[in-house]
Amino acid sequence: METNKRKAADEEPDAVRPAEERQLTSPVREPEAKRQKQTNNDDPQPAQEATTKPTPNVRSAPSSGPGQTGVTTGTAPRKWTEEYFRNLYIKDPSFKYLGLKDPDFAPFLDSKNQLDFNDPSAVMQLTKTLLKIDYGLQIELPPDRLCPPVPNRHNYILWLSSLLSSSTYHPDQTHPSSGSQRRLIGLDIGTGASAIYPLLGCTQHANWSFIATDIDAHSLSYAQRNVQLNNLPDRITLLLHTPDQPLIPFDSPTLTARGIERVDFTMSKKSRPPLTACTGAEVEMVCDGGEVKHIFRMIDESLVLREKVGWYTSMVGKVTSLETVVERLRREKIDNYAVTELVQGNKTKRWAVGWSFGGMRAGDKEGRGVGGVWKKLLPAVVRVEVGTWKGADKVGNVVERVKNTLEGLEMMSWEWNGERMRGVGRARGNVWSRAWRRKREREMREVIQEKKKDGDCDGGDGNGPREEGCKLGFEVVVEVGKDGATKVVLLWREGHDQAIFESLWGYMQGKMKDL
Repeated sequence: METNKRKAADEEPDAVRPAEERQLTSPVREPEAKRQKQTNNDDPQPAQEATTKPTPNVRSAPSSGPGQTGVTTGTAPRKWTEEYFRNLYIKDPSFKYLGLKDPDFAPFLDSKNQLDFNDPSAVMQLTKTLLKIDYGLQIELPPDRLCPPVPNRHNYILWLSSLLSSSTYHPDQTHPSSGSQRRLIGLDIGTGASAIYPLLGCTQHANWSFIATDIDAHSLSYAQRNVQLNNLPDRITLLLHTPDQPLIPFDSPTLTARGIERVDFTMSKKSRPPLTACTGAEVEMVCDGGEVKHIFRMIDESLVLREKVGWYTSMVGKVTSLETVVERLRREKIDNYAVTELVQGNKTKRWAVGWSFGGMRAGDKEGRGVGGVWKKLLPAVVRVEVGTWKGADKVGNVVERVKNTLEGLEMMSWEWNGERMRGVGRARGNVWSRAWRRKREREMREVIQEKKKDGDCDGGDGNGPREEGCKLGFEVVVEVGKDGATKVVLLWREGHDQAIFESLWGYMQGKMKDL
């Protein structure tokens, strides 16, 4: 995490000078014994000159294009797909399996294939092994900096990916399996020596790129090395920051030179020590004022930048901190936010929070992923059921009633997909209400009167009153269950007015109750 505390200059590599914020290109100084094994230059080449990607000895590795077959070991080839990543770490990794696949990991296991989590070297090797076997990534980590737990970071990336996909009308354009995917730019605040979020994000998503910042030059020198090792300098840009600079660096000369005026998301990890053996430096472990103050600082900046960032997000180490952050978001009238619980196996829990000033809402699973006693933290409901009808013969009637109910309304747009049995609509207000119709009639009369005063006796050009922007975007889905029952679900996709969404829900229930 970023902090007011800095390492002394004499502790940093010679190639890195703490100075004004700049793009980092300095290499990591290898230990002397390791440098003697190199046949060419002592240090790696600058990021811009990296041209080859190492071939990992892994069970599955990223291919040159999305969805292609990756490097494999064993008998069955694997696909580098969303399903593969979604299934990673549903269960705790098998240390026995990892020891068989990675000779570097095996010496850290005891006779029962158990790992000593109090041993910093063992924890560090576990991180390296998981990244190598599961992601095809190679990293180098200094002994005095944080060793990130891979499953926890992986879960954050999965949630963020779903958050971005759920908050758009065209989710395929944010997904690596799409042939027409949109390029996304993320900002990792406090990337650390591993640069793990950019590495994981770029491996999972061919259309993602990152700006990654840190205030610790020593950590960034290793981060640069890891970016080079995995042939990602064209997609990951590292920036050395100072504590007094904005967390979100739109004032950076590097971003200005590249014409980057907006990013799609920000990421930031918690600032609390892990429960396992801690190798982190004070500059990584302590954020002035704690994680709440750090996120509050992000909120302060977001209130100025607003839609220059699609989604502001951060990992949270304590649920009480999450509660404090949500209270602050509500005080600032930020209604479009998302919370989730990140669980890895049956061990550590973490949480994540995100907020947006745009109109696109997070999906129900992505935005309301905290249950139990913490339901008070949840944002507004975005998924409701209009009704359920039993009998397979009801499907056609239900579909026709949905279409007839919505097609006649004065909406900005309405599209029905018969194959998927779902429709998407956008409206300027509650166009289904009598109050709306009376309002429109009154506005039309006023426009005609104004035209007559100006001598335009034909009543104007027919354009009517000034059009308003979208107040509600929604999706209607007709689902058929295994028992033959037909269900209609209404999803809130866009807008900030919960009352309008609930009004449409009530309107549809009334129109369909006699089926």
